[in-house]
Amino acid sequence: MNFLLLRRFLHGALVPLAAVTLWQAMSWFGWVNPQILPSPLAVLHKWGEYLAPLEPFHPEQGSYLGWLVSGELLHDAYGSLTRVFGGFIIGAGLALPLGLLMGTNRTVYKLCDPLVQILRPIPPIAYIPLSILWFGLGNPPAFFLISIGSFFPVLMNTIAGVQQVDGIYTRAARNLGAGQMTMFRRIILPAATPYILAGARIGMGTAFIVVIVAEMIAVNNGLGFRILEAREYFWSDKIIAGMFTIGLLGLAIDSGMSALNKHLLKWHRGLEHN
Repeated sequence: MNFLLLRRFLHGALVPLAAVTLWQAMSWFGWVNPQILPSPLAVLHKWGEYLAPLEPFHPEQGSYLGWLVSGELLHDAYGSLTRVFGGFIIGAGLALPLGLLMGTNRTVYKLCDPLVQILRPIPPIAYIPLSILWFGLGNPPAFFLISIGSFFPVLMNTIAGVQQVDGIYTRAARNLGAGQMTMFRRIILPAATPYILAGARIGMGTAFIVVIVAEMIAVNNGLGFRILEAREYFWSDKIIAGMFTIGLLGLAIDSGMSALNKHLLKWHRGLEHN
C-alpha cells in the first residue's frame, strides 16, 4: 500500500518537478529577466520572508506561538480562507433548499427557472460595482460576491440530482405506502447526494477564484490584496509566491472535499473507478 501511494505521488509530481527544473535552468542561463520572471529559488526565498514574523520575538509581547503565526502570509491566508468558507456557506446554504424545492416541485421549478437561467450566466465579477455600492468596502461585498459564485453550481447540481432519480424507486416506495417526507428522506435525497456534493466541490473552487478578485477590489488584506500590492511595487517574486500559496490552499481544500465525497459515497458505484 505504501509503495502504491509513493508511486502515485511520484507520478503526480513528475511534471511539476520538470517544469520547475526547466524554469530554474532558464534563470541560471539568463534567458529571462529576473524582474519579470524570478527564479524558483528567489520565489522560495520570498515565500519564506512572506511567511516569517515581521518583528523579532519579545517575551513581554505575548506567547511564542502567537509570534510564530504572526507572519504576513498566514494572516493573509487566514483572511482569504475565512471569506471563502463564509461566502460558500451563505451561497450553498441558500442554494441547497431552493434546489431541492425546484427539483421536487414542478410548479416552483417553472416559476423560478427563467430567473435562474437569466442570472446564472452573469459572472460574479460583474456584480463588483453593485456590491461596493450596496455594501461599501470590506468583507460584506466579498461575502456577497463569493456567495453568488458558490450559489449556482450547488443549485444546478442539486436540481439535476433530484430530477435524475429513477421513477421506478419512487413508484415502488409509493406502492409500499411511503409518504412524501419518507420518500424524500429515503430515496430522493440519498440519490441526489452525489450531485449535491459535486456541485459543492465546484462551488468551493469558484469561491476561491472569486475571493482573490474581491480582495483586489474591495478588501485591504488577504492574498488577492497582497498580490495587487506587490504588483504596484514590481515585486514579481512576491506575486508568484502569493499565487503558489493560492494554488496550494486550493489543492488542499479540493483534496479534502474529494476525500469527504469518497467517504460519504462509498455506496455509490460511480466513484468506484476514481
